Amino acid sequence: MDRAAILNQLNEILKHEWTGVAQYAQASFLIEGPWREVYAGKFEDDAKESFKHAGLIGNKIVSLGGVPVAQRNEIKQSKNLREVLEFSLAFESKAVEMYSKALELAEGDRPLTIFLEDILIEEQEGVEEYTKLLRESEGAAQSATARKLG
Repeated sequence: MDRAAILNQLNEILKHEWTGVAQYAQASFLIEGPWREVYAGKFEDDAKESFKHAGLIGNKIVSLGGVPVAQRNEIKQSKNLREVLEFSLAFESKAVEMYSKALELAEGDRPLTIFLEDILIEEQEGVEEYTKLLRESEGAAQSATARKLG
């Protein structure tokens, strides 16, 4: 295992997780209207999950002899719920990609591999959840089409 490469990747993940804390918290602030009760709490929970992952990754970086970054990437924000859900899906998908790359770099270090796999499972669950939230039910799509045609 190339320690410098894995530390670099873990720091990129950490920046991404710090971004998630800010992006999801901002989404919980901005969401308005009838869906606020449903989604504000979800976005708060996702911010907490990103914070938890940031803590795990930051501590792992230190245990491997590195220094965790204290910066984040630019956040995406909108007051449009669908856009926020799309941003969230993109964010979770990027996390899956980043953790998968870290797993490749961790090859040969079984404890680090298991550590990363555990987080990857949660990130993949996020992808699946946002995919389902963005998917229109067949009945709703047919009703909307019928209204447009009628």
